[in-house]
Amino acid sequence: MDALKLLALDEEDLSVVSAHVQDAVFKVAGILYDGRRHQFSLVINRFAWEKAEGKRRNFERRRAVLLFKCVTAVRSLGFDRSDAEAVLDLLALRFSAKGEGPEGTIELVLAGDASIALNVECIEAQLTDTGGAWETAFKPRHPEGA
Repeated sequence: MDALKLLALDEEDLSVVSAHVQDAVFKVAGILYDGRRHQFSLVINRFAWEKAEGKRRNFERRRAVLLFKCVTAVRSLGFDRSDAEAVLDLLALRFSAKGEGPEGTIELVLAGDASIALNVECIEAQLTDTGGAWETAFKPRHPEGA
């Protein structure tokens, strides 16, 4: 298995991770914040964009974990955290620095004007494929210019 494993320690790295998790889907039940360890994680089914180029069918999704460390607070907007079976679509990861230091906010931009905001001491994110791939006939589409 050619499992993906990425580490992001700055904005440029985070943009690479963001490209790999674009169009990942996950259930609210897959969201976990461990305040004592300052870690936030998502269990996702990511679309394997790195395998999709030039293909017209037989795309892949892969089970993965997206982990953020050094998280001091988590806020969510636009979805019901109590609905464990709700499925959310992750569109992008964005970082907004606070002042000149490494701290700031990582925003997980979700479809439907929803989001999750992570206050972080610094950027430290990991994306790790945890299971095999499965075939999907559906390739996510985005409007031109979006």
